[in-house]
Amino acid sequence: MRRYHVTTFGCQMNVHDSERIKGMLEAAGLGEAPDRDEADVLVFNTCTIREKADDRLVQHLHDARGRKDRDPDLQVVVAGCWAESQREAIFKDFPWVDAAVGPGRISSLGDAMRADGERRGAFGSFDDFAADLPQRRERNFQAWLQLSMGCNSVCSYCIVPSVRGRERSRHPREVLAEARSLAVDGVVELMLLGQNVNSYGRDLPPAERCTFAEMLRGVDAIDGISRIRFMSPHPKDMRGDVIAAMAESDAVCEQLHLPLQSGSSRILKRMRRTYDQGRYLDLVGRLRHAMPDIALTTDVIVGFPGETEQDFQDTLDVYEAVGFDHAFTFIYSPRNGTEAAGFEDQVPDAVKHERLERLVDVVQRHAAARNAALVGTVQEVLSEGPSRTDPHVSRGKTRGNKTALFTPAAAAGTTVQVRIEETTSQTVRGTVESPVPA
Repeated sequence: MRRYHVTTFGCQMNVHDSERIKGMLEAAGLGEAPDRDEADVLVFNTCTIREKADDRLVQHLHDARGRKDRDPDLQVVVAGCWAESQREAIFKDFPWVDAAVGPGRISSLGDAMRADGERRGAFGSFDDFAADLPQRRERNFQAWLQLSMGCNSVCSYCIVPSVRGRERSRHPREVLAEARSLAVDGVVELMLLGQNVNSYGRDLPPAERCTFAEMLRGVDAIDGISRIRFMSPHPKDMRGDVIAAMAESDAVCEQLHLPLQSGSSRILKRMRRTYDQGRYLDLVGRLRHAMPDIALTTDVIVGFPGETEQDFQDTLDVYEAVGFDHAFTFIYSPRNGTEAAGFEDQVPDAVKHERLERLVDVVQRHAAARNAALVGTVQEVLSEGPSRTDPHVSRGKTRGNKTALFTPAAAAGTTVQVRIEETTSQTVRGTVESPVPA
């Protein structure tokens, strides 16, 4: 049996797409190899949001070239956003790549792998949802559920609209049918996905339209689904009906990833984020009024063109005011084809790195404090199986999406009540008090 190995870069949408790629390859008779060295087919499902991801991918491709020199039958395949951004240039710059497909052409992967010449590439179309393809899930009790793909926002730094197209929503009937099927299959936790997930449904015909709030309530009503999360929302679309649906739906977890990007209203305007510092803080206040225990995480970009020390201090001030549970922090990197890449007032690298270090210190301090506040509380934890270092300790996630380590061990997919006894900035640890009633 020929075997494949998929390496995934980037966001949750890419992880979802990789599960579909695996499903297609297994439907074609291939098995999965545990690592790249044992694979006959290497697939790189790529991201191009930041320069660091590009650099990592190029190194992987050069490593694959060495393998292909030794084994000419090895197939090297590139999928995803970087493939869409490069298109046919991939075959010129990396002639050992056998096939490449953009994120909207994953269904063409098999044809591209069997083709010669120009047909080895499939790009430029965003009509097909990967959700319609076979799937190989990593866990039988958790699943991704794609609501939409593409994005209509025009953030000045972001390349997503050019590599994933304009926003397109799946028909609500298809989404809910897939959710019910997953529940029957034993899935208890769903992650709803979209580039801007909470604007779901606005592009559908009026007679078929379903708002994101209505979708949350529809999935919440499905028997067997006990946890619902979603990624990634845009603050401009976190409207009152969505907040109410979150607060009133039992399965929707008390957790939200709410990208900030910058705390400076001036920089937010340059980013074309369509909200300012005041609107963001007001939104946080409304979320916490509706869900006092909500855990909030965020994204922050440091060193956006024109960012002054005062702009950066505004970001720190907002972070302190919100007290996020955690954050993904990034140094701004220009992306070809975006408006911000042409701005002349780029921030020096040394300044970017110094600011990032200061931000990370704030992030870690708040993460440690937010976790420490859970000591003595009892948290519902969905076990994901043994911890990485001790088979007698289980690892799982709280409803607030905290990584929890606990004893005694519980089988993967089991939900337990854990009394939290100690914490770090990254994890909480405790003892099982009882299983959660079915």
